[in-house]
Amino acid sequence: MEPKRLYRSKTDRVIGGVCGGLGKYFNVDPVVIRVVTAALFFAGCLGLLGYIIAWIIVPEEPVV
Repeated sequence: MEPKRLYRSKTDRVIGGVCGGLGKYFNVDPVVIRVVTAALFFAGCLGLLGYIIAWIIVPEEPVV
C-alpha cells in the first residue's frame, strides 16, 4: 500500500488547488477548508500567507 501524500488538486481547484488537495488528504469537503482559510484571512491575513506558502511548497497532483 502506498503512503498517503499531500498534493495540490488538479480537478478540485478554485485558485491553486491547495484547499482541494487538503480536502482529499484529510478526507474532508474542500469547502470546509476554504471557509477556514477565508476566516483565517479575515483574522489577520494568516490564511492568505499560509495558502501562498502551501501553493509554493506542495507539489501538484501527478498525472495518472
